[in-house]
Amino acid sequence: MIFINPKTDFAFKKIFGSEQSKDILISFLNAILYNANPTIEDLEILNPYLAPKIRGIKDTYLDVKAKITGDKTVIIEMQVLNIEGFEKRILYNAAKAYSIQLDSGEDYTLLNPVIALTITDFEMFPNLDKVISRFVLKEQDYLVDYLIYDIELVFVELPKFNKELDDLETLTDKWIYFLKSARSLQTVPETMGEVPEIHKAFEIANQANLNREELEDLQKREIFIQDQRNAVKKAVKQNAAEIAKRLFDIGLNEETISQTTGLSLEEVQSLKPGN
Repeated sequence: MIFINPKTDFAFKKIFGSEQSKDILISFLNAILYNANPTIEDLEILNPYLAPKIRGIKDTYLDVKAKITGDKTVIIEMQVLNIEGFEKRILYNAAKAYSIQLDSGEDYTLLNPVIALTITDFEMFPNLDKVISRFVLKEQDYLVDYLIYDIELVFVELPKFNKELDDLETLTDKWIYFLKSARSLQTVPETMGEVPEIHKAFEIANQANLNREELEDLQKREIFIQDQRNAVKKAVKQNAAEIAKRLFDIGLNEETISQTTGLSLEEVQSLKPGN
């Protein structure tokens, strides 16, 4: 079997964001948000489009949006590229999802909590060694919670998850492994297939179950992501080359320049004046 990559927005929405995926999304959210406790008993998958109520405010499109137990709204975004301003967009979307609950004249007490769950295919917080991080409003010096924390930001950084298949212990482990590694698998691992919701997620992710239009959309999205990654790599390399040339000008040797820029020794030698 060939499984589509859950890290693309198209695949993520198909696996987690359709009406047939309610049980999958409940299992996934309980695993990520509530340490696999059955806190969420039911949910309603909502239109992920956040329409602005104030003229001039930006439109927003999310990957998945749901109303869960406790009248909380969860907005979910899968992000594979670390684009400029991404961290501000997360906060903006969370605040917007919170504020659009009210119509003009309605009481603020009607506002319900919002959880913004962001899954990244890159490290956002290199100084934290946790795969899952949670942020709420706190007093700066005493770290006391605000009277309410109706807006919570939760991050799952996939590169920090290093467990192999045989090391998976919890439901949380299995769902994160599914997100990170499903594309590289050819069969459903027994330890994961024993969870009905994960087994169903693999069935939806089976490329054989996609129609031609869906396959084309998926291919276009994967090509776009790869092109963007290659553009970033090229820009980084060009920047490193410029730095290397300047370091030659001040007399540093090739080994030091290689260590400083991250370029290979061969690449540094090719940039040496006179070559």
